[in-house]
Order: sequence, then structure tokens, then C-alpha cells
Amino acid sequence: MLKFGFKIRTRSGTVVENLAFAGRDRADAERKVTQIYQRCEILECNELRQSLKDETFDLESTINLINKEPNAAPETKDDEAAPVPPDGNPA
Repeated sequence: MLKFGFKIRTRSGTVVENLAFAGRDRADAERKVTQIYQRCEILECNELRQSLKDETFDLESTINLINKEPNAAPETKDDEAAPVPPDGNPA
């Protein structure tokens, strides 16, 4: 599906910019806009381009994402004492 960016004037006269709607074509996206914003005036309509990376499935980056280890907690030095909780009982 394609995405289209709209600038419209609502029936109360307010101008709304940066509306994005997906559609098979421009007419389909305009139909969706007019369903939500009844009796609006479409001032501008531009096709929004999506980057190719968003449209493709990259197996290598997915595997790297799965294998990513969470950040390990910082290690304390042996000569540093572990913090004691307020109740005075170390865990």
C-alpha cells in the first residue's frame, strides 16, 4: 500500500497538516480522509516515499536482534562493599 500526506481544511475552517493515510491509490486515500473528516476540503496531497529498508525483510539483522544480549549490570570491585538496604539485612 502507498501512503499519502494530506493538508486539509475541516468544515469548521481549521487547517490540519501532516495527515498520513494509506491506500491502494490516491483516490482510496482521499476516500478515507473524507470518511473521517466529513465535508473537509483537501488542500494538498503528496505521495509519501518509504525507504527500501522498511519494505524488505533482512534475515541477518533479525538474527542479530534476537542474539543481542541485554546490558550486563556493572561489576563492583572486590574492595568495594555492596550497598546495604535500609532495613539493614543484606540480600
